[in-house]
Amino acid sequence: MIAGVGIDLCRISRMLRAVRSRHFVERVFRPEEIAYADSKGSERARAASCASAFAAREAFSKASGVPLARVALGNGFCLVREGGAPRIALSPEVEASFLPGRSKRVWVSLSHDGDYAAAVVVIETQPF
Repeated sequence: MIAGVGIDLCRISRMLRAVRSRHFVERVFRPEEIAYADSKGSERARAASCASAFAAREAFSKASGVPLARVALGNGFCLVREGGAPRIALSPEVEASFLPGRSKRVWVSLSHDGDYAAAVVVIETQPF
């Protein structure tokens, strides 16, 4: 059963300015996400990667009802991109904070084109 859907856009040019601040990058993104973005080569490709990761945070927050501050800052959320489809890794604390006691699966899809990165998150639960 679908328990939540969220979508978000993030402007890549805005993220391009933001990621020039190492403080911002290290405050918002996990080391794995930073390494992935850094591997992209160009400054614009790095910003596009960060923009899609940020859009995923916002989309997850909308789908789950977990406040963005808990998702965007700290170690509760990580967008993992290991060969193939991206996935969201959550800390046990964030995992327990929405739909407690329910078996759930989180799906994410990312895209970027021109100056925009987009993310869609779907939260699926299993009936008891």
